[in-house]
Amino acid sequence: MFTKSSKGTGETGGNQPDANVPPSIVSLDMRVIGDLQSEGEIHIDGIVEGDIRSKQLLVSETATVRGEIVAESVRVHGTVNGQIKAVNVSLAKTARVNGDILHETLAIEKGAFLEGHCKRLNERRDTAETKVNLVPKTAQAPASVTSAKASEKEAAQG
Repeated sequence: MFTKSSKGTGETGGNQPDANVPPSIVSLDMRVIGDLQSEGEIHIDGIVEGDIRSKQLLVSETATVRGEIVAESVRVHGTVNGQIKAVNVSLAKTARVNGDILHETLAIEKGAFLEGHCKRLNERRDTAETKVNLVPKTAQAPASVTSAKASEKEAAQG
């Protein structure tokens, strides 16, 4: 009665977020104790004590996060106490981060505070150019190696 048929073009399919969906907001007067998970964007203005997993995360100037953050994109204007793991991380001049940052790209504005380690994550792409051919253990060693070993044995025996 209230569902769309699969013939229509309006179906997004499963849990995939629609491009027009507004972000989930933790407002200034809200305190969340527990983990947050979203397939879209989360905007934090209040306090979160727990881990956050989302596609995009904005930690505003008034926000405090105590926990691990895992996202594709993280923009920090407030306080984060915990590890950040994201493809893109941006720390504004008002940011205060106490924890490690694992990233592919990192931008830090002048005035941002960071107490922790930054480690670049490398993309792992298996392409034909990056694959290495290894010689199996059962293959015979090259003739130069074989003759060198034979001469060593002869010298040891004689």
